[in-house]
Parts: sequence; C-alpha cells; structure tokens
Amino acid sequence: MSDSSSNGKSALVRTQLTLTEGVSLIVGANIGAGILSLAYGTRHAGWPVLLFWVIVAGVLTTISMLYVAETTLRTKQNLQLSGLAEKYVGNLGSWLIFLSVAVNALGALIAYMSGSGQILAELFGMPPILGSFLFFIPAVAVIWLGLKAAGVAEKFITFGMLFLVILLILASIIGPGLKAEYLTYTNPKFAIPVFSLTVFSFLAQYIVPELSRGYSKETIKSLPRAIVIGMAITGILLALVPMAALGLTGPEKVTEVVTIAWAEALGSWAFFTANGFALLAMLTSYWALGQSYFTNIIDRFKVPSETNKKYRAIVLSIVAIPPFILAYSGFVGFVDALSIAGAFAGIMMAIVPVMMINKARKVGDKEPEWTCGKLAHPLIQTLIIVLYTGAGVYTLLGIFNVLPKGW
Repeated sequence: MSDSSSNGKSALVRTQLTLTEGVSLIVGANIGAGILSLAYGTRHAGWPVLLFWVIVAGVLTTISMLYVAETTLRTKQNLQLSGLAEKYVGNLGSWLIFLSVAVNALGALIAYMSGSGQILAELFGMPPILGSFLFFIPAVAVIWLGLKAAGVAEKFITFGMLFLVILLILASIIGPGLKAEYLTYTNPKFAIPVFSLTVFSFLAQYIVPELSRGYSKETIKSLPRAIVIGMAITGILLALVPMAALGLTGPEKVTEVVTIAWAEALGSWAFFTANGFALLAMLTSYWALGQSYFTNIIDRFKVPSETNKKYRAIVLSIVAIPPFILAYSGFVGFVDALSIAGAFAGIMMAIVPVMMINKARKVGDKEPEWTCGKLAHPLIQTLIIVLYTGAGVYTLLGIFNVLPKGW
C-alpha cells in the first residue's frame, strides 16, 4: 500500500452533494441501455413477470447498496469499491471487484458510444462516428470536472429525461391506448431470463462509494434516502417503459431498442422525443458509470492525487478513449464477451458487499452515523447471493447454449 492509503488518507477528496443530486446520480446510472431493451427481452414472458422481477431485483439491489453504504460509513478513508474490498475482503477480492467495475463500465460505455452515434445519425443524417464524437465531448467534459459537476449535470439532464419519458408514456395511454391483452398474458417458462435482464438493469451499486463522499456528518442521513428514492424511481421507470411499449405495440411488434417501436406507433413527433430520451439516458448513465470507473482506477492503482491535472488526464483517457475505439473496431465477438463480463460482475456484486459489511462490522475504523440494522440479516444476505449468482450463472450458460436464453 502506498502512503496515501496507509496513513489513513485517500487520493479521493470529499465534496458536497444535495439529496436531489444523489438521487439523480442513481437514476442516471441505472437508466441507460438496460431500460431500452427490457420490453423486447420481456415480450415472451409477459409484463406481469417483468413487474414481479423489477420489484424483487429492485428491493434486493437496494439492500445490497445499503450494505455498501454502511461499509463506507465504517471506514475513515474515502475509498471506492475496490479500495473497500481490499480493506475488508483482501487483495483478491479487491481485484475481482475492480475487474467487475471495469468490465461493466467498459461494456456500457462501448454501448453508449455506438448507440449515441446511431441515434444522432438517424436524427440528423450525419455519419455515426461524428455523432459519437459529438456525444463524447459533453460525456467526457463532465467527468473531467468531477463528482459535484456530475451531480449537478445529472440533476438537470435526469429531469429532462424524466419529462420526455413521462410524455411518451402518457401519449401511449391517452392516444392510441394500451391493450389489456398485451399486458396481461404471462408465460412463466421465460421468467428466469427476464430476472437476469432485470438484475443487470439496476447498475447503481458501483456509484454508492461515490455518493458517500458527497455527504458530510451533518447530511449523512441523505445517503440512504438518496439510495432508496433513486432506486424507487428506477423501479417505476423499468416497469412503466416496457408497459407502455408492450401495451401499445404488442409482443410481436416490439423492437429490440424500445424507442423505435414507440416512434412507429405514435408518429413523427415521438421519433424525436423517444430518441431524445434514449440519448439523455445514455448520457446520464455514461456520467455515473464513467465517474465511478474513473475513481476506482485512482483508488485501485493508488494514483497519488485525484485533483492533479496530469493524473486526471491520464486516468480519464483510460476511461474514455478505449470505448470510443472499440465501438468502431468492428470487433463483433466483443458483445458476447461483455455479456460474460456482465454475468461475472453481477455475481461479484452479490457476494462482495455481503462479505464487506460483515467484516466492517467486526473491524471497521469508526462507529457509523447510520446502519442497515436488520436488513443485514443472514437470511436476506443468503437470498441476495443465491438469486444474483443464479442470474449470473444462467446468463453464462445461455451464452454457451447450455440453457435456452429464453428469447
């Protein structure tokens, strides 16, 4: 360990976030590529199956995030997930968590780079690579400016995103209307893959240590509140967007990226609104995941300072440039590699927070200002590990065609 971490200090500096900024960071992190593909992934199982899993996965992920929050509050240093894992689980746990943060962030950032290019190409008729570059500029600029800037930017853009998506949902209900038969059919045979898909739509565990350094002793109660409110808003959106799309178009016509089906069903105004929503969803998620990946690199590799411009530039280029290049490399097999990575990351995010909170309760540096209480009951911890590990293993077996993917 370097001096910066062994003497109780960290290269990461504290900042001040409001409750709304914290909520926005969580909603922004979660509402990205996952929500755009949920309707398509659910089309065989039916919307009631999705609703059930959104509630189950949402509650369990929220509890897992609260474990990470309590662990950060038992720790004097401002550490990221990989630093917390090193402290409480050991070096191997730290590397596994860092890998899961890195592969998940890399996968998502590649998706946002190529997706943003395609959307801007559709909207303005420009080459996709130019669209991606125009998206890249604000995406990277906010991470360069730091956590507070990300919190403020997330707040404004998330409100814009929520406005557009509520507009689309209301237009679907009031305009053409949702058909009951499209929303009430269920096929439990396809229930397991929908759970896997839903679990990986809640990505915000990675952002919790970032949030915790945004609240002081006076405002620390805002940390669990931000987590619970942010996850509740996420859950509502993950249920409503597929509801509107499936109820409007039916399972046969729903498209892989949900905004295309919406635009076709609602008319030309919805084409701009739906694509605007998709673009903002990608931007907010890029900020939250990119910021988390950025600080995890600083933490894991013991970078001497978060604020030094030279170090910031080096770390940011590691975060931002590879996804841009890989998005246009034509490296097709990469998608499956990322699904494997996502499954691995899901398993890690189930097991490591449980191990961290249990160890931190024994050997933590300080009394926390807030605790999870009975939410850390062994039964709940076991349930989280079993369900998440199951989802990860199922995804892996689906990729290797041992089990049906379900869709």
